Amino acid sequence: MKKGILLAAVILLGAVGFAQAQEELSGTIDVTYQSAYLWYGFDMYPGAHGEGVILPSIDLDLYGTGLGLNVLWSRANTGAVNKGVSFENQERIDLTLSYSNSYFEYETYATDYSVGWTYYEYPDEPSDLMDMQEIFASLSWPEICPESIVPSYTIVRLWKSESGHPSSQPGLTTNDVSGWIHIFGLGYDMPVEGLLPDIPEQILHLSAAAVYNEGAGGINMDHDWSHFVLGVSTDFDLGNDLTLTPGVYHQKVLEKRLSRFNDDEDVTWVSLSLKYAF
Repeated sequence: MKKGILLAAVILLGAVGFAQAQEELSGTIDVTYQSAYLWYGFDMYPGAHGEGVILPSIDLDLYGTGLGLNVLWSRANTGAVNKGVSFENQERIDLTLSYSNSYFEYETYATDYSVGWTYYEYPDEPSDLMDMQEIFASLSWPEICPESIVPSYTIVRLWKSESGHPSSQPGLTTNDVSGWIHIFGLGYDMPVEGLLPDIPEQILHLSAAAVYNEGAGGINMDHDWSHFVLGVSTDFDLGNDLTLTPGVYHQKVLEKRLSRFNDDEDVTWVSLSLKYAF
């Protein structure tokens, strides 16, 4: 068992043991289908859009401390080969440890923030060839704009997990993935009346993000605006702590190196997520 998976197992077992004593652990179990899987603009499974991917995950809120643990598994629903890359052995497990809190509550400049670390583990590949790590910090300002528009900014530092071989993402060249990524976002929850029968009001979650890439990704990325993403989703309460969330997203590529291994420069995809809160 590779160290990323082992670390996740140790933390999860420790969290569960402590939760049994404290009875304060909460979280969400999520199973999401996506017709395509875009990661910081990179199409992780190019050519698999007809089959899509399944993304199960568990997200734990560790006893109300602001600490969180998320484990996400991604795998294409096909074992096909595209541009010399087989999807069968390209499954990935993402382990994220984070801390979230807020500053200046009740002020116009109230700031929500989250900082954390992610380990990207490829169970079927050598760690020194594929595994990556990142640190990140994300800020958002829920009260600063009129009409409940929420601006946000996320900075990510990505690097190769181990020395020995240059990192390689599915479909990408074997260059070093190290670099910075800056994500500038806007979010808006729009209430809509009469959208569906028997539901007086439905909330549409609208999002927009522009991404500046400082060389991250392993294909000699320019320091430039790489892409932007538009999205819309909504939640349906199914009862029994279950929530169904459909969504539609579109990515517009600005930096051609980003789409070098994609079937299309721009990608539109749909998602369907089922969440259970506990």
